Amino acid sequence: MNFLANPLPKLIKRRESFYSRYEGTTDEFGFDLKTFAKCEPFFRFFYEDYFQVKMLGLENIPAEGRAVLVGNHSGGLPIDAFMLQNGVLHHHPSPRRIRGLAHDWLRHTPGVKEVICGMGGVPATFDTARQLLDDEELVFFYPEGARGLGKPFSHRYRLIDFDPGFIKAAILTNSPIIPVITVGGDEIYPMLGKLKPIAHLIGWPYYPLTLTFPWLPFPACAVPLPIKMLVKIGKPIHLNYPPEMARDRKLRLRLAREIQDQIQLELNHLLAKRKSPFAGWDYESLR
Repeated sequence: MNFLANPLPKLIKRRESFYSRYEGTTDEFGFDLKTFAKCEPFFRFFYEDYFQVKMLGLENIPAEGRAVLVGNHSGGLPIDAFMLQNGVLHHHPSPRRIRGLAHDWLRHTPGVKEVICGMGGVPATFDTARQLLDDEELVFFYPEGARGLGKPFSHRYRLIDFDPGFIKAAILTNSPIIPVITVGGDEIYPMLGKLKPIAHLIGWPYYPLTLTFPWLPFPACAVPLPIKMLVKIGKPIHLNYPPEMARDRKLRLRLAREIQDQIQLELNHLLAKRKSPFAGWDYESLR
């Protein structure tokens, strides 16, 4: 099925469903429909035309109710998160916002802060995540954290040990865990090196050296490579542990590693099927 071939009325209906769902509501973390509407065409261009994103398993994101989304994270900027949000908006029968846990350095960077918060990003704290899950929201954990975003090109698609906080949140709130595997993000901004002294000076977790940054002026330095992207959403994982088991650190670490291994195996499989970063996949072979 070619999602981009959907009739325009269906896309319009989904958009209207999304906006009507949140119209008239206030959000303490800064989600704003006006900001969302202003940014959405920009990200839609990247989704449909630039990265030509394909999504598999979108039906695994629930139309209602809470869920912990968890996946690999890369690319220097949270482009992968925006691509997922755009895919859900246009192709899910009941589109919802996704509350991505965003690090303080992104949320406090001028120009970036307004976009991330307005599109649904929230502080990357456990209390925030639990509050949103209790409110029946979709919360996206990136357990690699800034280490994943700042991964050197030589380590692309090699997952860094997952922080088990998402396991604790899932057990405490009885939320299903939905794996989200993204291929393409590790190559849009090939990171060739980092400058730690500058990063410490400006309060960033890393200061990247890429093919274009900081050599070219803005916005040329921020233009990503047109890598074909694929997002595969796995079936929900139900842990079925009583809330008191969330205190068991060994259990949390074991479950986090098991899910990390599942995502790594799927990453390896999708990479093996890929023709090339710029040509993408034979998508029928993936179904």
